[in-house]
Amino acid sequence: MNRVAELLGVVTPLGRVVALASVVLWWAGAQLGWTELVLAGATGLVVFGLACLLTLGRAALRVRVELDRQRVVVGRQANCAVDIAQTTAGRLLPLTLELPVGDQVEVFDVLGGGRRAFPIPTRRRGVIAVGPATTVRGDPLGLLRRTVTWTDPVELFAHPVTVPLEPLAAGLLRDLEGRATTDLSMSDLAFHALREYAPGDDHRHIHWRSSAKLAAPGRFLVRQYQDTRRAHLAVVVDGFAGAYPDAEHFETAVSAGASIAARAIGDEVETTVLAAGQVAHRAGVRAALDALTRCDTGTEPLVELVSRTVRIMPDVTTAVVVTGPVPTFAELQSVLSAFATEVRTVVVRVDHDNRTALTGDVLSLRELNDLPVLLAGGGLG
Repeated sequence: MNRVAELLGVVTPLGRVVALASVVLWWAGAQLGWTELVLAGATGLVVFGLACLLTLGRAALRVRVELDRQRVVVGRQANCAVDIAQTTAGRLLPLTLELPVGDQVEVFDVLGGGRRAFPIPTRRRGVIAVGPATTVRGDPLGLLRRTVTWTDPVELFAHPVTVPLEPLAAGLLRDLEGRATTDLSMSDLAFHALREYAPGDDHRHIHWRSSAKLAAPGRFLVRQYQDTRRAHLAVVVDGFAGAYPDAEHFETAVSAGASIAARAIGDEVETTVLAAGQVAHRAGVRAALDALTRCDTGTEPLVELVSRTVRIMPDVTTAVVVTGPVPTFAELQSVLSAFATEVRTVVVRVDHDNRTALTGDVLSLRELNDLPVLLAGGGLG
């Protein structure tokens, strides 16, 4: 059945009409004794048969698609090269190679083989699928179309535009030992106090000198520590379509989130990006920017996204939430309160219609180039 379906898939809608009409004309002419109808039907079947002959056989080719780079900043271009080589002797029948590039299709003549190169411009942020490379064999009338796939698709990432930021020092401590919290622990680096030994305590933490001063047999003092945490930044980009009046606001929000994440990762701060359904957990710069490249607006409200962030990142120490101008002040306050009190939380509100300003923990960003100064004033730079 699969083989039959494959063969039927070669016939185009026009080819099916011609084949069916030819058979009907032949049968009608034979029944009515009308020679012209028989002749028309026979002519159609002969043409269909010749079209089938043109699609027989399989080309012996080697096709390779290469990109000079897989990741570019939106607005720049990548170069693509297609190498076509015939692996057997003999002359090929007319054959074309189609290579989808995003919404466009590049078409090449296979005869002669060789290397064909062309640029791929990136006009907007996103992932551009290049390929698969497919040869197309058919007839001049378009009755049949037989395709053979030679390569797998290759992804070209058009990363969001970013701006350079100063090191994110305040609120993002980078010391090797982490930072002390108010949580107590029996094994860590930050000493807190001594307390009396309790069954189950690790003997390694007994403070023998202080225990000896008690001069009481069977009584010991053990060390107690404060938990320390490594700085962990959460960059949350609101993907709710209703938070932005247009696509330009969302693109600025993505670029702001990308700039912050790139700077933090460059500062060797553990960073997790959550952007409109995309997650890059404790990722490097490439993975973080790839996630921000794939993200798009959807239906998940910001409150739910922040709740999910708190749920999957209990060890977060700093959170930067980027959204649009539509959420109200009360909604932004609920976002701020969703994180624990010890978590440094900042909301960056992208608003192209108002000036860049700082109101408590809510930073209003008019354009991307204002981000360095805004973060410095907001205690993150």
